[in-house]
Amino acid sequence: MPHVLYVTARLPSGDGEPFIVTEVLALERHGWKVTVVPMRGTGPVVHGDARRLQAWAAPLLSPGILASALTEAVRRPGRAARALGSLRSSRSTDVHLRNLAVLPKALWLARRARRVGATHIHAHWASTPSTMAMLAARLAGIPWSITAHRWDIAENNLLREKATSASFVRVISAHGAEELRRAAGLDGFAPIVLHMGVDLPPPAAREGHTGPLRIVTPARLVEKKGHEHLLEAVRALRSRGVAVHADIAGEGPLGPALRERASELGVQEDVVFLGTLPHDELLRRMGTAEWDVVVLPSVITASGQLEGIPVALIEALACGLPAVGTQAGGTPELLGEGAGILVPPGDAEALAQALERLASEPELRAALARAGRARVEERFDVNRIASELATRFRDCAGPQAFRSA
Repeated sequence: MPHVLYVTARLPSGDGEPFIVTEVLALERHGWKVTVVPMRGTGPVVHGDARRLQAWAAPLLSPGILASALTEAVRRPGRAARALGSLRSSRSTDVHLRNLAVLPKALWLARRARRVGATHIHAHWASTPSTMAMLAARLAGIPWSITAHRWDIAENNLLREKATSASFVRVISAHGAEELRRAAGLDGFAPIVLHMGVDLPPPAAREGHTGPLRIVTPARLVEKKGHEHLLEAVRALRSRGVAVHADIAGEGPLGPALRERASELGVQEDVVFLGTLPHDELLRRMGTAEWDVVVLPSVITASGQLEGIPVALIEALACGLPAVGTQAGGTPELLGEGAGILVPPGDAEALAQALERLASEPELRAALARAGRARVEERFDVNRIASELATRFRDCAGPQAFRSA
């Protein structure tokens, strides 16, 4: 059976990266053995479906990692020296130090990859996880590839080096592909656009009701997600006598400030901060009639941070929820052409108007739910995406690798 090692930041630990779980399980259905290798491999497993993953969980540094790395370096000193040399072009001291920190685990991973006969190494994130994957693949002598998202492209961690050495570089949005082309600065470099995919559950029956418009916003509490503008929109709707209730699912550094802001705006009774919901629980609840609309009020921050295509939004559309998003980052690729409602980023009044319309027009909610679901079926079905990834992994290795695997 062909065997791919999936390098992540922390998954299966932690509350991030739930979208990778769906992709890994789909690859397994397509005949691949997938072992997840978290760069930082300690901590509790938050997402229930992540417990199904096979993983090599080990800390970034430990006596065992260092011993294995030393053995690898002694046995293959030339390759180890070349791997170390490839890090010299890091664009800043901070990035260089973070890349050096993953070198021992890359040596450890190369040794394990060779022992189990791994066919391919794939890294999520073009930042330090892909540094680790690149070094391990070179040391083990097997092909490798990257999935780049958004912030990791902006970091520009050895992107030119990685684009040159990877078998292929995948981005999750057309917007990200253009950014990556510019950052890598290589003539003829063409990353492939292959969205993150989601499962397609049967859409839930969502009959009209007479209560408040029930909103869900599944997103980490960070600046680029724009939660403050949702709070302001809820206040505007309340002042007009429009009844809404918003559930915010997620945690993050802005949690205390956002809770305080809700209190300042007088909407603390209309907004509930649910904290982190395990991925499987969030999907289950979106697949019922618990919420009427999903809202993601993303913005472009002063430092240039913005969305790729938010997977939580794709999952909500797959579950039959109509969506409101903003014209920021890759979101228009998902919600454009009538698949959802798009408003300008940072415009709480425009967001309030869109929600007021949805509150009063159940037929519009139903139409948007159908259009959103159709968009996901057409472009974001994880089974189709996993099939394409599996084909690319096979093409990288060649038929001989599969005869001997």
